[in-house]
Amino acid sequence: MMFSRFELGGLSLPNRIVHATGGRIFCQLWHVGRISHTSLQPAGAAPVSSSALLADGVKVFIDPSGRGPAAGAGDMVQHSMPRALAEDEIPGVVADFAHGARCALAAGFDGVEIHAANGYLINQFIDSGANLRTDGYGGTLRKRLRFLREVTAAVIAEAGAARVGVRLAPLTTLQGAVDDTPEATYLAAARELDRPGVAYIHIAQADRDDAPPMAVAFKEALRIVYSGAMIYSGRYTGASARTALQEGWADLIGFGRPFIANPDLPQRLRLGQCLSDADPRHFFGGAEAGYTDYPVWPATR
Repeated sequence: MMFSRFELGGLSLPNRIVHATGGRIFCQLWHVGRISHTSLQPAGAAPVSSSALLADGVKVFIDPSGRGPAAGAGDMVQHSMPRALAEDEIPGVVADFAHGARCALAAGFDGVEIHAANGYLINQFIDSGANLRTDGYGGTLRKRLRFLREVTAAVIAEAGAARVGVRLAPLTTLQGAVDDTPEATYLAAARELDRPGVAYIHIAQADRDDAPPMAVAFKEALRIVYSGAMIYSGRYTGASARTALQEGWADLIGFGRPFIANPDLPQRLRLGQCLSDADPRHFFGGAEAGYTDYPVWPATR
C-alpha cells in the first residue's frame, strides 16, 4: 500500500502508523515522461520523453475546470505530443530522482522504489518501441538501459542499495511502451540491478489485459540473474500468491487496487473471504464515496 503525501522534517501520520505496527514503508519515485499533457506542464510546454513519439490512445487525467480532483472534476484525454530530452538535459532528470530520494528519507520513509514500469519515463528509455534515439541513450540494449543505470546509481548514492527497489514491467504494454524482445531486455535489466545490489525488483505483471501471462521459466530465469528479493503484483489472489511463494520464484506479493475496496485485505486473504470490487469511477478524485467507504467484514473486526 502506497502513501504519497508526507511532511518534510518529520514522520507523517501514515509513516508513524506503519512503523507502530512493525511495518516498513517505501516511497515510489515517478517521472511520467510523455504520459502528461501541456495543461499540466510549466508554461504549457510539451512533456519530455526518450523520443518524440505519441502513444496513440493513451490518456491522462486533466482538470480543465480548475475545480481540482477533490471535486471529482476532470477528464481523461489523449496525452500531448512529447519532445525528446536532449542528451545534456538527462543528468538534470537523474539529479531530480536523487533529490526525491533525499526528501523521502528526510520525511521518514524507510526507502524508495524507482518506478521504471507502466510506460513512464524510464520505461520509455528501456523499451525498443518507445526509444528511437541514436545517441548514448538509445540504439543498443546497453544504451537503452543507461538511463536506468544512472538513476539507480544516483538514488543509491542518497539512500544506500539496501533502501532502494526498482519496479519493472517486462511484458506489459501499458501506456504504449512495447519492447521487441522483452525477455532478453528485462533479464539484462535484472543483471544491471543485481550489480549494485538493490534491495528488490518489483515486477508488474498482466493487469487489465495489457500483457500475456509471464511464463514460469521467465520468472525462474529472473531469479537466476538477480540475487535480491523478488516482488510480483498483478491480479493475484490469496491462492495464487501462496503458490508463487511456495514455488520460490517470488519472495513477496503486492496488492494494489484490491486494497482500495478491501481495507481489511490481509484478514480476508488469510481467512479466504470474498473480495469487494473497486469502482474505477472514483480512482482519480471525489470525496469518500468509492475510496474510504468500503466496508470491512464483520468476522474480521
